[in-house]
Amino acid sequence: MKHFFAIFALLLCVGVNAQVKQEIFESFKLQERRDVLYYFPEDYDTEKKYPIIVVLDAEYLFDQVVANSKFYSRFHGMPQSIIVGINQSENSIRFDDCAFDQENGLPTEKGKKFFEFIGMELIPYLETSYSAAPFKMIVGYDITANFENFYLFKEKSLFNAYVSISPTLAPEMESRIPTRLGAIDQKIFYQIIVEADKSKNTTKISALNKALKTIEKESLHYFYDEYQNADHISIATYGIGKAFDNIFGMFKPISTKEYKSKILTSEDPVFDYLKNKYQGIEDLFGFKKTVDLNDIMAIYAGTRKKEDFESLKPLSDLCKREFPNTMLGFYFEGEYYEQMGEPKKALRTFEKSFGMEEIDFLTKEMALEKIDALKADFGY
Repeated sequence: MKHFFAIFALLLCVGVNAQVKQEIFESFKLQERRDVLYYFPEDYDTEKKYPIIVVLDAEYLFDQVVANSKFYSRFHGMPQSIIVGINQSENSIRFDDCAFDQENGLPTEKGKKFFEFIGMELIPYLETSYSAAPFKMIVGYDITANFENFYLFKEKSLFNAYVSISPTLAPEMESRIPTRLGAIDQKIFYQIIVEADKSKNTTKISALNKALKTIEKESLHYFYDEYQNADHISIATYGIGKAFDNIFGMFKPISTKEYKSKILTSEDPVFDYLKNKYQGIEDLFGFKKTVDLNDIMAIYAGTRKKEDFESLKPLSDLCKREFPNTMLGFYFEGEYYEQMGEPKKALRTFEKSFGMEEIDFLTKEMALEKIDALKADFGY
């Protein structure tokens, strides 16, 4: 398919592996050329899938979003992402892009065209030109934060996650957003970041927050963060990292708190927690995440703590697939047979683990100790 609406007139960085590049995007919908920034992970790989993050007011927010994305993905707090920023400060074009009727709160004619530019040109271009995952997020500030809400009112929301920084809400938006989020049949992450300073928007934002907090729905993940030392200007620099932490929380490795509060307190088999966590990631983001060694060890610790030795078998099978050259799979399988009262199988399996690579706390010495103990106990 030809993307006749995209003209690449200015390249700051050449090639897909470039970190950031800037392009002039000629929009058929807007009938004008727009300045757009793109960030691609340094190790971009066409075999992987990357969520798309759209950043409005890119002159102010793009660098912050990129910096936080790089940090969180580096330390496994979120998946690596493609980030696209739309510059809107020149000639205050943001007020035209995101303008709404003061009576009914709906987008103006220019606002409708900007809405279509993002949804019908920019996003499709990224999806067809790059290795994009289904998960999409949008970030806006002030009037652009209000604008992003219009995508909620499509039959299916274009975005899975919304980050709204100190929004200037259009008329009736404080009631329309909760009504829509209460009705939409889709998993949505909705984050509001606000300053403590009072403004003309405070009453509406408070009403919106109050209404959203009353929605009891598993598919809605709502977060509200207020910063006491921020004003309406400085708030643009607050909270993006916290928003990523909230939205991409399930992508993070299992924490000590999560281990104690969710794994140890659950009545389900310990392995089910790991299986459900990674299936949830695949369902939400549209790609499989490589299983973290940290998560393997957390589940292993849980099986021992709760004496759920049945979970050792599926855990060992998983380790054989994810860490095939290491001791993990056969060592855990050996423990499983040991606990199930099958010493001969346990002995043979520990012997297999002894011949493989050490990993984390597992050493050949530990496997040898198991082998010697079984031989002594059963006279093999």
